[in-house]
Amino acid sequence: MAGNCLPAVELTGSGRPVLLPNEIECYFISSVDLLCEDDPSSSFPHLKSGLLTLTTHRLIWIVDSAPLNSAFAIPLGAISHIFTPKKSLKSMFASPRLRFQLSLSPDGRVDPSASISRSVVVTIVLRGKGDCDAFLAKFWENWRARAWEVQSAPSSSSGSGSNSSSGGMFASDGTVRMVGVSGILRKEQEMWESTDRSLQEAFQDLNALMSKAKEMVMLAEKMRLKLLSGSNSQTNAANDEELGSKEEMQDWLLSVGIISPVTKESAGALYHQQLSRQLADFVKIPLERAGGMINLIDIYCLFNRARGTELISPDDLLQACSLWEKFDVPVLLRKFDSGVMVIQNKSHSDEEVFTKIRMLVMKPDALRAGISASDAAMTLGVAPAMAKEHLLSAESKGLLCRDISPDGFRFYINLFSEIHQDDMYLVKDHGIYASWLRAIQASG
Repeated sequence: MAGNCLPAVELTGSGRPVLLPNEIECYFISSVDLLCEDDPSSSFPHLKSGLLTLTTHRLIWIVDSAPLNSAFAIPLGAISHIFTPKKSLKSMFASPRLRFQLSLSPDGRVDPSASISRSVVVTIVLRGKGDCDAFLAKFWENWRARAWEVQSAPSSSSGSGSNSSSGGMFASDGTVRMVGVSGILRKEQEMWESTDRSLQEAFQDLNALMSKAKEMVMLAEKMRLKLLSGSNSQTNAANDEELGSKEEMQDWLLSVGIISPVTKESAGALYHQQLSRQLADFVKIPLERAGGMINLIDIYCLFNRARGTELISPDDLLQACSLWEKFDVPVLLRKFDSGVMVIQNKSHSDEEVFTKIRMLVMKPDALRAGISASDAAMTLGVAPAMAKEHLLSAESKGLLCRDISPDGFRFYINLFSEIHQDDMYLVKDHGIYASWLRAIQASG
């Protein structure tokens, strides 16, 4: 029923909605019902007990119970009127209700771009804890701002420019119109000059930087998408070095910031829950680069850098990570015996790591002199601190032995398992002990 009326919303792996370009989350309320009371026979579904997210572009309703597998949206552009709630004695003892008028297309769907056939009144029932007045004020503000129309402004202006170009060689202001290759180069030059002015203006002082932060993130995202499209269309003409530099630039632009960070102001009581889901989405790329495991301190620095001025405390990060156990997310928080805390993929296998370590320590040089955390880090593709934790874990499993010297820790293959208590002086001609003996003899 819902699929015939409301557009579906794509969800991330943590259950957060995939936002539209330039869309920002503004308010979260849990335990919300959406229903159409004036026309029960309409195609509008009766959505009960969900998480309602108000953004600059849409009202997004997500199933509040696990597993999160369905979400629907009401574009703010399809809302024709928001009713002022009536205060009465009865309303003081009932769940707060907000009503708005929603336009439907001739086939009964919610589509702002289609022609309007009829309208229905939709009621939002707030059954959970939340500030109804604050939500209504933000609802009014976003609906009046009409942010969804801003992104169509550049295309409409370019369209009007193309139409006016047929009028002759001169523009409407009397200047000579630039056409052909020179016109394209002139337009690119003006764009980069505008970008340069924006950057200079943004970095003048901290207040200007905060006011321009959102614009800089959006600009970086546009540049990243342009690089992606450019690399796809020019793969045959570009060499590996150029492609590598483009990928580095894309990674740098990707880490500039999160366009819509979860804040205490927007999420309220749902702050840590939504922060936990956003963090689960954010750590996906850093984990892939770090080999499936990354230090919690590193994630704290990366996440705060991406959030810009909306910094979080270490306690907020730790509490957000601890909530992953309640959600169906592909990451988890792990604490080693040494006390070091890391974030890792659920698919990460210690047995695979131990296999790589075993292959490393069985090499002739490692059999003679052992391995260090730096040696293991190069093999595993992780930071030395993480490699040391893996080596200590392998030691606790009986795979390695540790030697502590002024030069630091050295780890060796465990030979004690090869020695029998009944005959301690028996020299085997096979197995790990024999491999170690041959390596020692070969070194002279």
